Amino acid sequence: MYTIEENAPVVVRLSTDIDAPAAAVWELHTAVDAWPTWNAGVESARLDGPLRPGTTFTWRTHGLDITSTVREIVPGERIVWGGPSAGITGVHVWTFERTGDRVTVRTEESWSGAPAEARPDALRTALHQSLEAWLTALKAQAEQAR
Repeated sequence: MYTIEENAPVVVRLSTDIDAPAAAVWELHTAVDAWPTWNAGVESARLDGPLRPGTTFTWRTHGLDITSTVREIVPGERIVWGGPSAGITGVHVWTFERTGDRVTVRTEESWSGAPAEARPDALRTALHQSLEAWLTALKAQAEQAR
């Protein structure tokens, strides 16, 4: 099981409860190519094959071009991806837990590398804001579709 790098200079953990079926939230979140339609923080995204470990996807967010590799996937429950961008190596873990008619989405991400070591507080703030906006957009889109 892949996890974030606990000792990385930048680590952020957030969660939200979404009033929508878990399967619908999972489907929305893992439809990588559609991210820009509901997540304003993602300028473009393209999955380079079937969603499975080893598949890459390229995306642009906050002016950065990123190629991420899917590391682990447990359909409906967990997806992990990561990769390098601008000197930072990120590991991103998402989990989805159904509770009745709701789903709790948890995200945790670590950043390591020279930029993260040089400016951990500023980058932690930026990552926190980005993940908070992602969760807010995911919640809004999933609940609207319900």
